[in-house]
Amino acid sequence: MEASEGQKGYAGASIRRIAGGNGIEYAYRDVGDGAVPLVLLQHFRGNLDNWDPALVDGLAADRRVVAFDNVGVGGSTGETPESFEAIAHGAIAFVEAMGLTQVDLLGFSIGSFVAQEIALIRPDLLRRVVLASSAPQGATGMHGWAPEVMGAVGQPETSPAGYLSVFFAPTDTSRKAGQEAAGRIFGPRSDPDEPTTWQTRQAQYDAVCTWGIPNHSLLQRVAAIELPVFVANGDSDPMILPRYSHLLAGLLPDARVTIYPDSAHGFLFQHHGEFAADVLAFLDESD
Repeated sequence: MEASEGQKGYAGASIRRIAGGNGIEYAYRDVGDGAVPLVLLQHFRGNLDNWDPALVDGLAADRRVVAFDNVGVGGSTGETPESFEAIAHGAIAFVEAMGLTQVDLLGFSIGSFVAQEIALIRPDLLRRVVLASSAPQGATGMHGWAPEVMGAVGQPETSPAGYLSVFFAPTDTSRKAGQEAAGRIFGPRSDPDEPTTWQTRQAQYDAVCTWGIPNHSLLQRVAAIELPVFVANGDSDPMILPRYSHLLAGLLPDARVTIYPDSAHGFLFQHHGEFAADVLAFLDESD
């Protein structure tokens, strides 16, 4: 494998490809340098280009960061599975194809659901886990998303206005930060990714609805995750409400939670500097 491209920054990093043992060819970007790589798991309908370069570069200042398209997403081959357990197996196959024996995970939104599944399926693969805008499986009120959220991000044709309405709070400061983040995220890439398909949207939303069927017995599953976990969210997230962050952190044996002010689903892009610093501090703690 080639040396990572941290010197170029995330926006300038080329897309690489690697074949998994499951027959999938995965598209990924690899920046920074460090002993234990941080693997990123993306949000609903997101591809490699939907990560904020400012956040990834902040994380890559102190470690190797690997972002990838899971099965059927963006530039990766195959069809997107309809359950987070199956999606997690696709992520594990990617990590194994990369020859990585231990990683840290940062899962954002539905990526945080995938991260929980990986931690349950293959705990020996992980060292520490960050769950951004997350909720445990089976929580009451998580079955699907509010109509205004799906109207903004679930339609065949999405818009910048819809993105801003869900990812940033309805305040002047948050919307201004949202405009700046959108400029970074949707700005030019030297090697752009393929857009996600409607099949990916439908499969991921099916997985979301299954995850959110109320079932209090399933809440106990995460008690088996004994790894250190950092749970984070924005205080005004309309997609995955902050109360689910507190619920999740309370169910995990070794977790801490931080709620970032004046922000919504995209708090990690709005507060990219502070969040990156908090994540790096968490990852650098002595086990």
